[in-house]
Amino acid sequence: MFIAILPDLLFFLLIIAGLVWLFRGIARSQNTALSFGKSRARVTDAKQVKTSFKDVAGCDEAKEDLVEVVDFLKSPKKYINLGAKIPKGVLLVGAPGTGKTLLARAVAGEAGVPFFSIAGSEFVEMFVGVGASRVRDLFKQAKEASPCIIFLDEIDAVGRKRGSGFSSGGHDEREQ
Repeated sequence: MFIAILPDLLFFLLIIAGLVWLFRGIARSQNTALSFGKSRARVTDAKQVKTSFKDVAGCDEAKEDLVEVVDFLKSPKKYINLGAKIPKGVLLVGAPGTGKTLLARAVAGEAGVPFFSIAGSEFVEMFVGVGASRVRDLFKQAKEASPCIIFLDEIDAVGRKRGSGFSSGGHDEREQ
């Protein structure tokens, strides 16, 4: 009796498992589809950042300047008591491949703080407002993880002269 209904039972269980798999996939895709205003920054926890200044060859002057930033991140009260201004950021400029990303990771590793990394092109989208929403979300996440390092690579992709270049009518994402 049981052996006679076993194929039907297995077929029914197979259909149920397939439906569960299908609905879980749909739920995952809807979650990513509705998160287009969320930051796509790669977050590296402070414990995961293993890079230090020993890993950086060259860039001696930049390393010396960044050692002060690391010291401030480790003990800000020492500098505040002396009346020093709190650094709001550091601009690393150079040709591709000169070690800007490695230096930023080294600062995060030496200071023991989380490292947020995102390309500037991630902020430029087809829909106006999405890029600004991503910037707000990135800084909200960073504020929650403060102190931390935010590394914006290829930031020149975000800014350009207003009204220049080809646009398919209306306004460009960068003209906000």
